[in-house]
Amino acid sequence: MTTTSAPKAPAKAPKRGIHHQPPSMRVLAVKIVLLSLVDAVAVFAMSALFFKGDYAVAGIVLIVTLLVNWIYLSPGLLPAKYLTPGLIFLGIFQIFVIVYSMIIAFTNYGDGHNSTKEDAVASIVLQNTQRVEGSPAYRVTVVDGLGGLGLLATSPEGEVLVGTQEEPLEPVDPGAVTLEGERAVAVEGWTSLAMQDILQRQQEIAALQVPLSDDLADGFLRTTDAVNAYVFESTFVYDEAAGTMTDTLTGTVYEDRGNGAFESADGQQLGTGWQIFVGGQNFLYPFENPRYGGALLSVMAWTFAFAILSVGISFFLGLFLAIALNDPRMRSKQVYRVLSILPYAFPSFLGALVWLGLLNTEFGFVNNAIFGSADIPWLTDPWLAKVSMIVVNVWLGFPYMFLICLGALQSIPEELTEAAAVDGATGWQVFGRIKFPLLLVSTAPLLISSFAFNFNNFNTIYMLTRGGPRMQGIEENVGHTDLLITLVYKTAFEGGTRDYGLAAALSIIIFIVVATVSAIAFRRTKALEDLN
Repeated sequence: MTTTSAPKAPAKAPKRGIHHQPPSMRVLAVKIVLLSLVDAVAVFAMSALFFKGDYAVAGIVLIVTLLVNWIYLSPGLLPAKYLTPGLIFLGIFQIFVIVYSMIIAFTNYGDGHNSTKEDAVASIVLQNTQRVEGSPAYRVTVVDGLGGLGLLATSPEGEVLVGTQEEPLEPVDPGAVTLEGERAVAVEGWTSLAMQDILQRQQEIAALQVPLSDDLADGFLRTTDAVNAYVFESTFVYDEAAGTMTDTLTGTVYEDRGNGAFESADGQQLGTGWQIFVGGQNFLYPFENPRYGGALLSVMAWTFAFAILSVGISFFLGLFLAIALNDPRMRSKQVYRVLSILPYAFPSFLGALVWLGLLNTEFGFVNNAIFGSADIPWLTDPWLAKVSMIVVNVWLGFPYMFLICLGALQSIPEELTEAAAVDGATGWQVFGRIKFPLLLVSTAPLLISSFAFNFNNFNTIYMLTRGGPRMQGIEENVGHTDLLITLVYKTAFEGGTRDYGLAAALSIIIFIVVATVSAIAFRRTKALEDLN
């Protein structure tokens, strides 16, 4: 008997759409979308850099963008596709920072020396102005635009002009102006500020000075009531041919003597200067200033002592607790382990602030409850402050050492200790000749990284003492508990003068010291591994 199967129904053609495209097509579509977003951001960045005049950086962004497109649109180059994002972030957040710091270290970049000579000249001229006696009043409206605050001014002759502190006054098309009587109150492309906005920004408006022309010697418009403006002229005149700045009130002539500032014959400098290359001057400054050099040596010695003592005491305290809480005869081990790692659960800056209250001389718990209301200056005496820093840092750091030592001890095979005990070794011999060397092999790299961390432990020092108490006899803000990293921060961002060039030079010194110590320590760690 012959059987025939029913004819199969024709397969339905798949609907067109992205959900039914082959996987390779969907991946390509996602790639194109992501690359389009990256390219859009890159084009925006290149445009901004180009108009700012940073052509070199714009060129680098262009090259990197083209390279990224080539890598991700090519069918092969699989390793490059994985490595490219990491390499880009490495270049931005590591290599660029290091190179930029090295560049800054060889300049006088800092307060009063943070821009070009042209900007310094304009700043000096703007900062020293006085009203021209008998100058006519301009009717003004304060406006805001892409260039920042500006003045929409109506001259005594009826001409309407608009300008900002960066762009001088220029005539406005009469058809784009709204007038109230003879005063211009609005202009296309600008937003006129309401009275409420004027009151909120009155200090900014009072400091606004709009040049009358490209030549700053022609004067500026300034207003105090946002209605009337008057002509002001600078008391300093810059002679571009001679490279001099003259104070017209006193007749003093300031010259460019190659040190990034205008200086008079008697050595007096104007407050605003410009950035120049100074070579190794920042690195030689500690040698040229003996007091600062002595303070820097003291800070460096304390930095090493702080890092070594913090790591050493934390390690041995953590090791002691790990041995005790790893003993099988110990009861309630889990409870004690949880209590031991509690300091590790708090953020370091929060723990330091708690200790700041505990160690307060007058109201702190330590003085009032433990020492019977004694006035012990834990944070204001040079030596007691250093002891306090180490105690607090050990309290913050020993739980980490406890955890790594506990893990290292539990990873040592019990067969080794049992075999040593059978051979007649005592408990001290088993620990000193078997467990401790094996423990060092696994913990030595972590001790090195902990040393590097404590060498730059900014939080504990700054939260407790801000580097104080301050050393006497030197002009710079250097304290007895300052680490190199806190000294760098204070040099760059605190005090009367922010010296970014010197701070960058100190940062390079820190990098060299930490890199050298780490390299030596890792070589010794390798030798320790070979012995075991």
